[in-house]
Amino acid sequence: MTSEPLSDARTRRTYSVFTAGGLFSTTTVAVATTVIAAALAYYHWRYEGWRETIIFASAITTSITAALTLLTRRILFSIAVVAAAVTMIVVASDVKRHYIEMVLHAYDVVFYLTSLSTLKYLWVDHRVHLIAIALSFLATGLLGYVLYNRDSSRIPRHLSAIVLVISVALTVWAGGAKGERRNTLFFWDNLYLSSFYASWSETLETLWRGQLLEALPSQPKPLFKVPMSCVAEQKPPHIILIHQESVVPPSFFPTLKYDTSLDPFFKSFDGKLHRLRVETYGGASWLTEFSVLAGVSTYSFGGMRTFVQSLMQGKVHDTLPQSLARCGYRNSVFYPVPKDFVSNGRFYAAAGMPEIFDFKAQGAKRYNERDKFYYGNVLKHFEQHMASSRAPTFTYIITSATHLPYRSPYEPEVNVPGGGAGTDPEMNEYLRRLAMAKMDYDAFRADLLARFPDEHFLIVQYGDHQPVATRMLLGFDDKLTAEDIKLTPESPGYDTYYTIEGLNYQPPPMPSVETLEVPYLGTVLLEAAGMPLSPAYQERMRLLKLCDGRYFTCVKQDEILGFHRRLIDSGLVDAR
Repeated sequence: MTSEPLSDARTRRTYSVFTAGGLFSTTTVAVATTVIAAALAYYHWRYEGWRETIIFASAITTSITAALTLLTRRILFSIAVVAAAVTMIVVASDVKRHYIEMVLHAYDVVFYLTSLSTLKYLWVDHRVHLIAIALSFLATGLLGYVLYNRDSSRIPRHLSAIVLVISVALTVWAGGAKGERRNTLFFWDNLYLSSFYASWSETLETLWRGQLLEALPSQPKPLFKVPMSCVAEQKPPHIILIHQESVVPPSFFPTLKYDTSLDPFFKSFDGKLHRLRVETYGGASWLTEFSVLAGVSTYSFGGMRTFVQSLMQGKVHDTLPQSLARCGYRNSVFYPVPKDFVSNGRFYAAAGMPEIFDFKAQGAKRYNERDKFYYGNVLKHFEQHMASSRAPTFTYIITSATHLPYRSPYEPEVNVPGGGAGTDPEMNEYLRRLAMAKMDYDAFRADLLARFPDEHFLIVQYGDHQPVATRMLLGFDDKLTAEDIKLTPESPGYDTYYTIEGLNYQPPPMPSVETLEVPYLGTVLLEAAGMPLSPAYQERMRLLKLCDGRYFTCVKQDEILGFHRRLIDSGLVDAR
C-alpha cells in the first residue's frame, strides 16, 4: 500500500478543520461569528454616543441579525451580512457628511432608488462613488451567497425568536429613553447608525402620507402662475434682511432685570414691537431660514422637517429671493460659517441667492465674529455694486455673536451692561452680547445713511429663535440643553420679533396682528418693499388676514393645506 505524501495529508487535515462536506466547521463558524460580533459591539460602544443611543443602535442591529437567523437558522451568514450592511451605512454616512455636512438618511435610499434623474446626476458628477456603492452591494450579495451555502450552523428557531423579542423590546425602550431626534444628530460625526435607524420612522410617515409636504388630496381653485416679469410702481429700495441669531426682546420676560436702552432695537418704524412666532428653540436656525425664504411652515413636513433645507433643494420655486430676482434684484447672502454646513449653500443658491459670502469668502477668523464684521463686508459689497450698477440689491445677513454658548464673556474688554443684580450668569452674558448687537446695528444704520445718502433702503430684522439662556425664564431646568426642551407650537418659547425700517424710504403700514407666524415674513417684506406680489404671494397675504397672522396654528387648516395643494399642483413645490 502506497503511503500518502506528507504534504497532501497535511492539506487534507487543514481542510477538514475548516470544512465538512463543503461546510465551514462548527469551530470556524463559532470563531468567525464571535469576531464579527465583537467588532460590531466595539463599533456601537465606541461611536454611537451615550447609553440610550448605544442600546438603540445595538438593539436594532441585533434585531435584524436575529430576524435573519430566525429565517435561515444560519448565524454566521446572518451576522456577516448585517455587518456588511452596517459597514455600508457607516461609510456612506461618512462620505455624505464629507460633501454636504449631513449623514445618511433613510429617505435617501427611497429618493435615489425612485429618481432616475438623480441617479443620472450621480453618474455624471459622482461616478466613482456610485460605482463603489454598486460594487458594495455586489460584494455583500456574493458574501451572503457563499456564507449561506457554507455556514454549518443551524440555530434553533425558538432561540432566535427569544433574542428577537428581547432586542425589539430593548429597541422600543431605548427609542423612548433617548427621546425625539435631536436637531444636531443629522450632522454630527459618529452616531451614523443611530441617525440612520431613527430616520426610518419619519421616512415611513412620509411614504404613508405620499409626499413630503402635508396637503389636501385635492382643491378646486386655479393653479398659480409665476409672472414672467416684474414692474414696480416706484423705484425699488435696496432690501437688507438681517437674521439676528438667537435674539429675543428682553421685555418678553417681566421678571428679567435689564438695561431698557435695548428696547428701541426691537421697534419698527411705527414705534411698535411686533411679535414673530418661529418653529424652533435654542438652535436649528435653518428651520427659520427655510420658512422665511420658502414661505411654508416646517411643521408641515412632519418628522422630516429637520432635513427640510437639504430635502427641498431645488424643489421650491417662487421663493422670496426668486421673486426679487424677477424684479431685477441682485441677491446675495453673508453667512458666518462654511457654506457646506447642513448643505445650506446649496439651498441658498437653489432658492435664488447665487452669491454666497461664507466664512472663508469673508475672511472670518472665527464662526462668531462681531456683527460689525459682517456689516462692514456688506458696506464694501454695496460700494462695489453701486459704483457699477443701478440695480437694486437684496442682501441676507446672518449674524452670529449672540449664539451660544454663554459660559464665557464675549469680548470682555467691551464695557456694555448685562443684567441686573441676581441675573443668571448665562443670561447676563447674553444681555451683554445683545447690547453689542444693538451697538453694531446702530453704527451700520448710520453708515448706510452717511455713505449712500441718495439710496433707499428697507431693513427687515428678525430673531430666528430664542437663546437657550431663556430656558429658566420659561420654567425649565438650567441643566437642560436646547434640544431637551419640548414646546408646543404656541409656546411663548417660540416668540421672537421682527422689525421693519426704511432709510430714505417710507414703508407701508405693517400687519395689525398680535403675532405673525414665520412663513408670512417674506410676504410682509415684499409688501413693505412695494413689490408686486405673485399669485402665490397674494394668496399668502389673503391667508395672513384670514388667519390673523397664524399659519400652522391657523384654525382654518383646510385653507392652509389647500394652499399647499395648489403649490404642489402648480409645480411651485416638488413634494417628492
